[in-house]
Amino acid sequence: MRIKAVHAWWVRIPIEVNDQHRSDFGQLQTFDAAIARVETDDGLVGWGEGKNAAGSAGDYRALVHLINHEFAPQLIGRDPRDIAVIWEMLYNGVRHEIAAKSGHAMPQIARRGLTVAAISAIDIALWDILGKSLDQPVWRLLGGRKAERVRAYASGGWAGVDEIGAQLSSYIERGGFRAVKMRVGAMDGAPHVSAARVRAARAAIGPDVELMVDAHGTYTVADAKRFMQMVADCDLAWFEEPVTADDKIGMAEVRAAAPMPIAAGESEATRFSFRELAVRRAADIFQPDPAFCGGITEAMRIGALASAFNLRFAPHLWAGAPCFFAGLHLCAALPAAYTVEYSLGANPMIHKLIDETVCASDGMVAIPDEPGLGFTISQAFLKEHAQEV
Repeated sequence: MRIKAVHAWWVRIPIEVNDQHRSDFGQLQTFDAAIARVETDDGLVGWGEGKNAAGSAGDYRALVHLINHEFAPQLIGRDPRDIAVIWEMLYNGVRHEIAAKSGHAMPQIARRGLTVAAISAIDIALWDILGKSLDQPVWRLLGGRKAERVRAYASGGWAGVDEIGAQLSSYIERGGFRAVKMRVGAMDGAPHVSAARVRAARAAIGPDVELMVDAHGTYTVADAKRFMQMVADCDLAWFEEPVTADDKIGMAEVRAAAPMPIAAGESEATRFSFRELAVRRAADIFQPDPAFCGGITEAMRIGALASAFNLRFAPHLWAGAPCFFAGLHLCAALPAAYTVEYSLGANPMIHKLIDETVCASDGMVAIPDEPGLGFTISQAFLKEHAQEV
């Protein structure tokens, strides 16, 4: 079996005005991603996803060009089952052969960012192909499935202090969720504004529903500490991305002062960045995004790090169907995994891009049993929204 064709599109899906929300990323009017298709010479097709922009919207021309014009020629003719070998080849670039012989990484200079996002898209598609070729779900190939369903938390929470309680309560009613996440930070201005919203949210949902908060890395260390003091009595399940991902020393300082767990990682690429979080004791919960961190292959390595450092794994899945389903399979197999993100903002990249229905019931999401990742791309919807670049 050999790779016959590789092609990616910038898929841009408009969001209905009434379904749009505003955060520190601005008003999100579209849902965007790089969706990749890998085909083998015996007709198997795998689908992957790469991300390079915040808040699910952005320009994907450069990432799609990288996949189609730099990576695709290197992949044609290769065995798609050599997933880890292909990962290292793309990561190490022209030195991949000597790196393989030497037994250590010699990555190309542009080893993060777009490069790893492109690797992510290819890697997810190759796992999809491997599962289909063996007539097995990907979780089986990753080592097995801990349970048939995985716990999910409802992710959203942008409303102001007067409406946030009702917004989060509506999430609980829609999917039976026992955990919800809201946004805080720069979108509110001063920390006390966010704190007031958190207190209102806790009062509305009661003590038995877990409440997480996400600052999208927008606080300074000082303001993160101020915010934590203001909400110390709100029993937060985690405080996500309190400061910029580039300040791991600051993240560690925040964690050392935190009365709640610190979650981080959606802005990190590769196991090497997560190693720094672990060694610096900067996070309690790892949140790699399969479409940005390096795909399923790298997320498994990151999950092993989490387990080795007695940390937990909760992937960032504000994404399209290939990334979301990859996260489900990872959480099925990884010992440190315990919950998945289920976006309650408008997400046509999950709900309309594929033929299957993705839903939560009793706060749980089913792990697919079908071969590969377990979804079917809607060709008509893809054609309607795919942009050639």
